[in-house]
Parts: sequence; C-alpha cells; structure tokens
Amino acid sequence: MSKPQHPAHQPDPSPHGTPRLILIMGVSGCGKTSVGSRLATELACRFVDADQYHPAANIAKMRAGSPLDDHDRGPWLDRLNALLRHSAARNESVVLACSALRARYRDRLADRLPSLAIVHLRGSAETIAARLALRNHQYMPASLLQSQFEALEPPTDAVMDIDIDQSVDQIVSLLAGRFAPR
Repeated sequence: MSKPQHPAHQPDPSPHGTPRLILIMGVSGCGKTSVGSRLATELACRFVDADQYHPAANIAKMRAGSPLDDHDRGPWLDRLNALLRHSAARNESVVLACSALRARYRDRLADRLPSLAIVHLRGSAETIAARLALRNHQYMPASLLQSQFEALEPPTDAVMDIDIDQSVDQIVSLLAGRFAPR
C-alpha cells in the first residue's frame, strides 16, 4: 500500500494567483545554496538558507561532528514552516535551500501550505565529497556526509530530480524554465 502524498506536494507549484514556494533539497554539498540563491534572483523572489535558522545547540552539535536527530530538527523545521506560511499569507514567493532529507521533514515543512514544489539535487557520494573538500562550511564538517546519505529518503513527489553533474548555470536555467511565470 502506498503512502498518500501530503496535500501540499503539488505537481504544479504555481497555480495562477498563488505564491511559488520552492524547496531545493539534498545532502550537504550538493549545491542547494548556490542553486537556490541564483534561482531566487532569476525568479525575483526571496531566498532563504535554512542553515541560517538553526538554533545554537544544533550548530554546536554539528561543529562537534555529531549528526542532528529528529529531536534536534523539530523546532528548526517548525520555524522554517512558519516562515513559509507567513510568506504564503503575504503572497510572497520563496526559494528555500534546506537538506530536508527525510519524507517526514518535507511533510513538516509543507504543513498547512498551499503548495510546496520540491527540487532534489542529487549526486554521488564521491562527487559531493570532492566538493566538500574544496569548501569551508561554518559548521557542517565533511565527516557528516555519510550520515546525510544514510538519512536521505529521495522524494518520490519531486517536481524535478536533478543530477548535479551539470553546472550551476545549467541547473538554474532548467529550474527557471520550469518555475518562471507564464
């Protein structure tokens, strides 16, 4: 028996007259922030980096090399959902970059929203590990990458599932074509 889709996961996230709420998800190092911020610029809407909304305790835990658990993520996901609901109520479109690795996290983000389009950026562990080796994230060490892949439940309801073997420009172009106003 298949699990029913959350009502907020709609195949067309931009019905006429409603804001676009777009979740760019995937493991650390897949390009969520780079793609999401550039897409928001292309669509002339707000960009939100979920990492900026972690409470201090979550940041300290990640800096220490410990993965977050559901208890750690709950208040963070609720805060992000409130931000999205507030934006939707104000008819503001948002591109949210958030790992959202498990289906229940995406459901929590989508709770009581008119729609939430999901874009999954995916890549091999080798490709992403190589990217992480080249960057210095403020609190997400590369040592946590394996735990991210272990937690990942790829979305079955993604509007787009994109392999990151393309350039950021190519990915943003694909997404802008999908989400641009018609």
